[in-house]
This record gives sequence, C-alpha cells and structure tokens, in this order.
Amino acid sequence: AGMNGTAVENFVCVIFNVSFMNCTWNEGRTATEDTQYFLYWRPSKEEDITECQNYIKDDYGRHTGCQFQNVTIENKYAYFLVNGSRSGQNIQSYEKKIMLYQIEKLTPPLNVTVNCTEASHRCSIWWQPPRTSHVKISDCFKYGIVIENK
Repeated sequence: AGMNGTAVENFVCVIFNVSFMNCTWNEGRTATEDTQYFLYWRPSKEEDITECQNYIKDDYGRHTGCQFQNVTIENKYAYFLVNGSRSGQNIQSYEKKIMLYQIEKLTPPLNVTVNCTEASHRCSIWWQPPRTSHVKISDCFKYGIVIENK
C-alpha cells in the first residue's frame, strides 16, 4: 500500500568496529518534505522486532538512517523494514533481508611488528587478525603485504 515512489531507495547497512552498524537510505522519488521514515529490524527469527533508537536525520528532520550499537553477527540473517507516513497517508514500505557477516568492514590487522636486519637483508613481519565478532578461526583471513622501498 502507499503511493508509488515513496519507498526508500539505496538502503545500505555497514557493520564496523566489531559491533556498530549504520543503515542509511535516500527518500523515495515522490517523497515530500513531510515524509517521515521509520526503521524496524529483527536481528534473527528468534528475536523480537525493534524500532531504531538512534536515527540519522536530514536538514528537514526526516529520518535518513539509523545507528546501532552492540550488534552481534553470528552468521545470521537480519530482517529490515522501513515504512512511514506523510500528512497522515501511508507510504510504500521497503523490506530487506541481509546476511550480517557480508556487510562487516573489518579492522586492519592488529599489533603489526616488523623486524629487519641489515646483515641478512631480511625482514620479518608479524600481526594479529582483525577484531571481529563472528570469525573464530584466524585461518579464515587472507592478507596482502605491500612493501615500498623508500
């Protein structure tokens, strides 16, 4: 239900720093300045649906995103719904199912250590895997090293 072109567009979520998630969207093509959006999500089928508690707003006070804390990934789907109203009229709703681990931006490797010796012209490099809430086996990561000779 709702007028065509009022549903949000370009809905994107990103998880960063292990447990923070930002979801953002653009207002629908036919949305007016009095259109207000509301984001609901369910982290898994076993959990309850909850509304966003920390909206990101544009210059008109419209909700254009949401910030979440303490998000747990655990290789599961999350379900998102954005609906709303304008001047008492319903707008089209938008629904999306996202596998949370696919939207995580990993931190860089931790505690990078380099030890070079002039005598052997060799360097040894050590590091620890990036922080993540869902990868338990460090062998899952692949790394690339770029060495610049300055």
